[in-house]
Amino acid sequence: IGKEKFHKSQHWGYCNNVAMLVGEDKPGIGGEPLPGQKLKPKYSVFPEGIGSDAPAWVAFDKQVLSFDAYFEEEVPDKNQELYRIRHCKIYFYLEDDTIQVIEPQVKNSGISQGTIVRRHRIPLPPPHEDQFYTIDHFNINIEVILYARRYKIIDCDQFTKNFLRKMGVRLNPPAGRPDDPYTKERQKILDSMKPLRPYERIDTLKQFLEHNGHILRFFCVWDDPESMFHDPQELVLRYYLSDDTIDIKEIIPVNSGRDVVPLFLRRDKLPKYAPTGLYQPGTITSRTVLNVFGKLVGNRSRYILDNRKTGAVHQEFYRDSDLKIGAVINVWGRKIMLCDCDEFTKEYYRTKYGIEDFTPVSYKAPPPPKPEKTFPPYTGFGSEEDSLCSCMGLLPKPPQKDFKKFMEKDRSGMESNILRFLAKLVTDSPIDTDRKFIISYFLSDDTISVFEHIQRNTGILGGKFLERGRIKKPGQELFKSEPSEYFKAQNLFVGARVCFHGHNFLLVDADEYTFNYMEKHANEFSVADVGVILKKLKDIAESRSREVRQVFAASDPEHTKVIEYDPFRNLIVSITDGAFSEHEIMTLGRYYSVKDEYEMDLHFLLSVAQEQLKKNSFENFEQLSAVLTYNDREKCGVLPHEMCRTICKSFKLPVADDDLQALLTMFEDDHKQVEYKKFVDGLNWRENQIPAFQTIKVPLKNEDDWSGQPPSLPVKGIKYLPLLDDLFGKEE
Repeated sequence: IGKEKFHKSQHWGYCNNVAMLVGEDKPGIGGEPLPGQKLKPKYSVFPEGIGSDAPAWVAFDKQVLSFDAYFEEEVPDKNQELYRIRHCKIYFYLEDDTIQVIEPQVKNSGISQGTIVRRHRIPLPPPHEDQFYTIDHFNINIEVILYARRYKIIDCDQFTKNFLRKMGVRLNPPAGRPDDPYTKERQKILDSMKPLRPYERIDTLKQFLEHNGHILRFFCVWDDPESMFHDPQELVLRYYLSDDTIDIKEIIPVNSGRDVVPLFLRRDKLPKYAPTGLYQPGTITSRTVLNVFGKLVGNRSRYILDNRKTGAVHQEFYRDSDLKIGAVINVWGRKIMLCDCDEFTKEYYRTKYGIEDFTPVSYKAPPPPKPEKTFPPYTGFGSEEDSLCSCMGLLPKPPQKDFKKFMEKDRSGMESNILRFLAKLVTDSPIDTDRKFIISYFLSDDTISVFEHIQRNTGILGGKFLERGRIKKPGQELFKSEPSEYFKAQNLFVGARVCFHGHNFLLVDADEYTFNYMEKHANEFSVADVGVILKKLKDIAESRSREVRQVFAASDPEHTKVIEYDPFRNLIVSITDGAFSEHEIMTLGRYYSVKDEYEMDLHFLLSVAQEQLKKNSFENFEQLSAVLTYNDREKCGVLPHEMCRTICKSFKLPVADDDLQALLTMFEDDHKQVEYKKFVDGLNWRENQIPAFQTIKVPLKNEDDWSGQPPSLPVKGIKYLPLLDDLFGKEE
C-alpha cells in the first residue's frame, strides 16, 4: 500500500518561562517522557517487506483521492431562497497530503465557480490548528471543516475506496445527494415553459455528413440558337449530394473569342419551372404564417405558424434521379443535354438505381486527323540531328543527348563499357594485308574509334586511324529526310565485315572483357546467346544426329571426351556449311570448354595483399579490427561477406577488389560467414609478415594489357558430349 508516512508536528511550549517551539515527541532529561506526553510508536504497524522503500513523493506520485461533497451556503436578503446547496469535489494528494476543493461549473448559475480552495496543506479546526489534515481524517458520510466551512462527504470514486480499504479504514455507506431547492424550482418552471407553436425542424445534417465531398459530374452541351455560328457550347454540370445543389461551368476552347467567366450557373438549387413562369421574390419560403385578425382590430396584427401549410407554394427542384445521360434539363430557360459522366457518377447510379447503360451521346464531329509532319531533306551542314532541331521550332535548340544511357554505360571502376575488336583490312594489296587495327566501340554514346597497331619496319605510321565518332552504315543516301542508320554494338562481332568510310574491315578477335560483356548481355547480342545458337544448330543438324555423333567420336580416337578447338571449329563449319559466324563458334567453344580450376594459394594471396599494404604504408589494423568487432552485434566472431567488403572499402584498403573478394572467400566458414579476426591478422604485415612469392601461379588476362596480337585459341579443350546431349538428348 506504499510507504507509511509520519508527520512530526510541533507546538508552542515554555522553557525557563520563555515561549519557544518545541517538538511534541521530544523527551525529557534522560530520555524519559514528560508528564502527559504521548509518544508515537517507534515501529510501523505494517510488517517489513509489505510496503515500498521509495519516498512518498515517488511512491504516491500522481495518485489522488477524490471525494464527492457539498456544503450549505446562506443567502441573505432574498425571498426566493434562504440557503443554497453547492456541490464540489475534494481532492487529497497522497504525495504531500495537500488538499484542493473544486466546484464544477453550472450553466447560468450566476456564481463564480471553479477552485474554492487552492492546493495546499489545510490545518485542522481549533483547538488543533497546529496539526494538518491527513488521510486518517477522511471517510464517506462524514463532515470535514475547511477554514470554518463545513463540507459533507457523500461518496468517493472506486480508486479511493480501494486505497482506504487497504489502509484499514472501514468505509461508511454513501450518503444521499441533496438537491438545491431553488435550482429544482427553476427547473420546474423551465420544464413547464413550452412554446405553443413550435417551428418545424428541418434537419439536413445527416445528409451533409453522409455525402459531404460527393459530387456527381456530367458533361453537357448547349446548342444556343441565338449564337452567331450556331456552335454547341460544352459545359460541366456538378450535382452536390450534400445539399442537392447544382452549378455549371463552361469549357471555353482556346482562341474561341468568348469571355471567360468563373461559372455559367452559380451553385444553388435548380427549379423545374411550371408554365406559370417565375415566382416573385418572397413567394417561396421555408415557413408560412397566417394573419389571424387581419385588419378587423384596428391596425394590430397577430400571426401564427401555418402548420398545415395551406398557403405554401410547392416548387420542385432537380434531384439526382432526374439526371441521366441523354436527358434534357431546363436551366433557366436554356435546354441543356447531358452527354456523359465520370466514373464516380457511373458507380453511384449503378449502386443506387441499378443503371448499367452509360453509353455517351456524341454531339460533335470527330476531330480531323492531324497532318503528318514532313521534314525537308538534309542539307549537309552540321549533323543530321542538329539540322533536324531547326525544323522543330522557330528558336533552334541543340539536340538532346541520352544522358541516362551515358551515366549507365560510362566507365565506372573496373567496368570500361568499351568493346574492343582486332580487325584486318579486306584488300588485295600485299602491303595492307598484314596491318592490324583495334576497333573500340563506346557503349556510352555509340561512338567508334580505330587505332592501328604500330609495327616496326613496315613503312606505315601507326596510331590513330579514325577519330572517335558515330559512323554511318554504307549505302545510304546522303541528302534525305529520314534519319540515317549508324553502326550499333550488335553489328560488331568476331567474323563480321564492316565498312568505315570506304575501308572494309574483318573483325578477327576480341578481348576478354568484350566476350564476357556480350555473354552477360546475351539478350542484346544474339551471337553470344548460347540458347539461340543451340536452337539454330539443332535446326540444321537434327536430321543427321547419328552422323554428327560419329563425326565427333572420330575426332576423339583416344576417347578422352575432349577435343581441341581447331578440330571443333572445323566440325561446326562443316556441319553448318558456313552458316555460323566465328563469334558463334567461339561462344559454343567457351561454353563447353574445359574450365581450368586453379587452386589459389592462401599464402600467395596474403603475400600479395601484404606487399600492397606495405607499399601504401597502411597500418590501421587495430582500427579496422575495432570497426569489424563493433558491427558484430551478436559477438560471434563472424560477419557477412558483403559487410566485411564494405568496411574494407570505407578504410580505402589498397587491395584490388578481386583479391579482396578472394581473400574474404578463403576466410569464410561453413555458413558463408567471414572470420574477421583471422582475416585482419592475415593482413597485418607488421606482426604476421609472409615472404612474397617470386612466381605467379595464375596468369590473368587483363583487358588493359591486350596488345591486339593475332587471334590465339579461345579455349584449349572442349567437352563435346554435353554439347551433343543438349542438341539431341542423351544417347541410350
